[in-house]
Amino acid sequence: MFVNDMPRYEILSEEAMDVLDRGWRRIVSELGVEFLLPEAVEYFRKAGQKVEDDKVFLDPEFLLEQVAKAPREFDLQARNPERTTHIGGNHMVFSSVYGPPFVREGEVRRDAYMSDFENFVKLAHFFPQLDATGGTIVEPSDRPLDSRHLDMVYALQTLSDKPYMGSVISAENARDTIAMGEIAFGGADALERAPVSISLINCNSPLRWDDRMLSAMLEYNRAGQAVIVTPFLLMGAMSPVSIPATLVQQIAEALSGIALTQLVRPGCPVVFGSFLSNTDMQSGSPSFGTPESAIGLLCTGQIARRFNLPFRSGGGLNASQTVDAQAAYEALMTLLPTFLAGTNFIMHAAGWLEGGLVSCYEKFIVDIELLRMLQHEFKPLEVTEESLAFDAHQEVGSGGHFLGAAHTLMHFRDCFYRPLLSSTENFDRWTKRGGADATERAGRIWRETLENYEQPPIDDGVRTALREYVTRRRAELGDEPVEQPAF
Repeated sequence: MFVNDMPRYEILSEEAMDVLDRGWRRIVSELGVEFLLPEAVEYFRKAGQKVEDDKVFLDPEFLLEQVAKAPREFDLQARNPERTTHIGGNHMVFSSVYGPPFVREGEVRRDAYMSDFENFVKLAHFFPQLDATGGTIVEPSDRPLDSRHLDMVYALQTLSDKPYMGSVISAENARDTIAMGEIAFGGADALERAPVSISLINCNSPLRWDDRMLSAMLEYNRAGQAVIVTPFLLMGAMSPVSIPATLVQQIAEALSGIALTQLVRPGCPVVFGSFLSNTDMQSGSPSFGTPESAIGLLCTGQIARRFNLPFRSGGGLNASQTVDAQAAYEALMTLLPTFLAGTNFIMHAAGWLEGGLVSCYEKFIVDIELLRMLQHEFKPLEVTEESLAFDAHQEVGSGGHFLGAAHTLMHFRDCFYRPLLSSTENFDRWTKRGGADATERAGRIWRETLENYEQPPIDDGVRTALREYVTRRRAELGDEPVEQPAF
């Protein structure tokens, strides 16, 4: 877990913030927000809000009153207590890619399988730059849709002891995630101490929350599990092409969802989510790693802090079809403002490719390198008498060199950042060793990592109970049994 004590980069003036404030108030009160789950609408009706069918017209002061009940910070438990993370404040928690149906492995782009899901969990467990394994790291096409969430949650809980994300496809999936969390963490009381899962709840922008996501969210809320309430905004498609207009819509959608979480359970841990980028106006395709998305990210951090909420945004987002220069520079264009804004929870921090359609093994390693460099770069500089190294100047004097100085010999092993992926060899040596580019080197690294992976310990009774739960629920859902994993 990275603690970012660097000053936040903020670009909105107080006057601009006041204009945005007037904007979201008009949207929630004059246009309203649709909630396609009757139970959600009833919560607002009972709280005295104006309701017309599925649409709720919200009093802005009521929204602020509810949002104020949400915790500013909270812990997210890990099965290994040493890996428990803190969400909010100056803490940054990084999680891997989420949601792609496809995988890229070298030059091969194909459907994702359960074995890929397990591999990415192992990679996320191995690298300390990632604090959480993620959730739907890939969609395994070789498992039935109704029950694949059981296999995924089981893999997240057993192949890693880091925090994980829950399934959000339906209320039933959420209940399974909660039940398996109770098994893994020792009962319902453990979930009351602090959430053991965090789950992504997307708004069907513009201004609509669909029934499936809401039904899952309410299950997590009632169990006190953390949720990330996220407007999904691609400017020009799901929001206007204007960044200020999109920010206003984002606030309205996020606050309306957060208010609902607090009506269900006051004090329920919740994160102000943001997924904000733009549409390519020539092709109509989503664009990522753009200046507009970076500006939106920086603004979102400032807005979330104004409401005293932890926030999610950023990641290694890009629109490239392969692991090339575009994939790297677009990812950096999103990851750098992620750090500058002090983002609290970062999804898609490693492995995202092709606009989120692909989880890529090589891109995963490229992103780990980016994270290593940025985490190194954003550590506060220590200025002490020792770091001033006056004795080295005394030893070397004028016109000499410091290669053999005592201070250099004392610190040369750890004085500078050492890359995982980058090559610093001269051309002749690089050529003699095969002339591998960054993508090829990344391929070697992820394969070696999986070869050296060691599963974290888990109580045999817990493992057995989880397996039995998965087997029973798969049968109840009407799916054929599958071979139990060896882990």
